Amino acid sequence: MPFKNLRDWIAALDAAGDLRRIEAEVDPHLEITAFADKAVKSGGPALLFEKPRRSCFPVAINLFGSERRVNGVLGTDQPSEIADRYLALLDRSGPMSILDKIKMLPRLAEIGHAMPRTTSGGAPCQEATMAEPSFDPFPILKCWPQDGGPTLTLPMVFTRDPETGHPNCGMYRMQVYDSRTSGMHWHVHKGGADHWRKARARGERLPVAVALGGPPLATFAAMCPLPPDLDEMLFAGLAGGEPIEMVRCTTCDILVPAESEIVFEGYVEPDEMRTEGPFGDHTGFYSLADEYPVFHLTAVTHRRDPIYPATVVGRPPMEDGYMGRAVEELFRPLLRMQLPEVVDFHMPFAGVFHNLLLVSIRKAYPGHARKAMHALWGLGQMMFSKVIVVLDHDVNLRDYNETVWKALNHIDPERDMEFVLGPVDALDHASRLPHYGSHVGIDATRKWKEEGFDRPWPDEMRLPEEVIERVERLWREMGAT
Repeated sequence: MPFKNLRDWIAALDAAGDLRRIEAEVDPHLEITAFADKAVKSGGPALLFEKPRRSCFPVAINLFGSERRVNGVLGTDQPSEIADRYLALLDRSGPMSILDKIKMLPRLAEIGHAMPRTTSGGAPCQEATMAEPSFDPFPILKCWPQDGGPTLTLPMVFTRDPETGHPNCGMYRMQVYDSRTSGMHWHVHKGGADHWRKARARGERLPVAVALGGPPLATFAAMCPLPPDLDEMLFAGLAGGEPIEMVRCTTCDILVPAESEIVFEGYVEPDEMRTEGPFGDHTGFYSLADEYPVFHLTAVTHRRDPIYPATVVGRPPMEDGYMGRAVEELFRPLLRMQLPEVVDFHMPFAGVFHNLLLVSIRKAYPGHARKAMHALWGLGQMMFSKVIVVLDHDVNLRDYNETVWKALNHIDPERDMEFVLGPVDALDHASRLPHYGSHVGIDATRKWKEEGFDRPWPDEMRLPEEVIERVERLWREMGAT
């Protein structure tokens, strides 16, 4: 495991000169947001606010706010190597679907070392227990002026499937209503929401535990779009090479990372809903107020000197964008296993994950681009992709000048755009209905005769390499820059 807990990660950032300690008193109401926004947009360091107003607990933020920091958490500057390493194990399992193979991961002896491990007691996150559980002592941020209230923005929310007992860990914001209750912002498509629906069908309250801090890899895993049957803590153990230490909560039968800074224990009732929001979201707009389940606090445990971790989302680029970029790298090998024609895919920051997906393919037959876009809409959270642009294999998707140039020169809009209806992201404020709307796929590949294009396709204009090399040599000799 690259870093055992949050404080080890903070110490490493400090030693590397990638942490700024803020000794001045700063208000969690809007002011910390302004600091974090300035830091991430200027390529600045992680921040540790040592004296947040109205709280004695320091706030750590922007911990994942650069490619360098995310790679440090993952322990590699090539995140795709993590997936490559463990997907190679699945080749031994014979012919079956990729999802069936993913389900086999917990049963493979080669990864037994990564399975979450339960400790019997003495966990750091249970060094102290609040006599009267309350959110009040903690420096919970109100990030943007129109937010409905202070909100936990970097929580690991742990639940168990009421039918199978399978654990889930997701990252869902939690707007605090009062000292003992908060919203639980479960989008309808997420694992936590599925567990709640199952509990509601049985007329049961759902036990929930919320952990802050802990191994940075655990926090990263909580926001990854993993297959439903893959335990996020197992994924963190796979990525880090050793198990996440877990401990049982004191008032509910839920396991949380033992190295967490703070743990909020509680439950969600089957039928209780309350208005949550608005909230300044990663789209750069406020997500609208809506009805969500209510989390009730039953216990708070923490380290003797806890650090409160947080993040701020808003108009890109923000910290979550760098985490999303690492997710791209991690899941590229998995995507290629399912769709071998895919060379690369990329979600630009400004597309806020669900609005724009760029894909390059090695085109092998007429209509291949359309096959690829429909396959992508059928894969997990890629179903939310509002716009998919499919380009040829030789396009550098991260060079936006090249991508836009090629795409716009390759399309006939009426011929090459295809509209479909389907699920949309809960944060899509432009869709015709909540959770349901339209998508567009754009075939920006070179068109073939077999696709009805009878005219010659022109060559790109390129100078000979020997001419370029000679001019560059003469340029340097002239001292030109």
